[in-house]
Amino acid sequence: MDRDWAEPLDLEAIAAHAGYSRYHFVRAFRAVYGQTPGQYLSRRRVERAQEMLRTANLSVTEICTLVGFSSLATFSARFKKQTGLSPSEYRAEHVGRGAALIPGCYAMLWAGGFPRRQAARSRAILKRTSTSTRAGPADGPSRAQVRPA
Repeated sequence: MDRDWAEPLDLEAIAAHAGYSRYHFVRAFRAVYGQTPGQYLSRRRVERAQEMLRTANLSVTEICTLVGFSSLATFSARFKKQTGLSPSEYRAEHVGRGAALIPGCYAMLWAGGFPRRQAARSRAILKRTSTSTRAGPADGPSRAQVRPA
């Protein structure tokens, strides 16, 4: 959960990976961490949002989406419950205390934003790769012909 904190929580998959039923996993998790997996993930997302509000020149809505919340209202409510401030109030209080804000385009790129561009880039790479593997007989053996048995 710490690695994929921006992804939706799939308790069934996590519990199955741990070898527990969903319900037993939640009980065991709460016994160890003092909170449910959903509460833990929400706390981690708010912590990431705090960092982004301090360092990135992105809107609150963009940060909400990047950290994994699907609802701005839920994000704002959880953020205020955890920090005591709304996201905008938090930014106003903490910006200017450290280094300059990172431009939003760099922060989005670092956080995995711009999915359409990445998909287009991946398609272009695949297209180049597939055309380069269609070499004729004069160009030497193709990849399919070189495979070991």
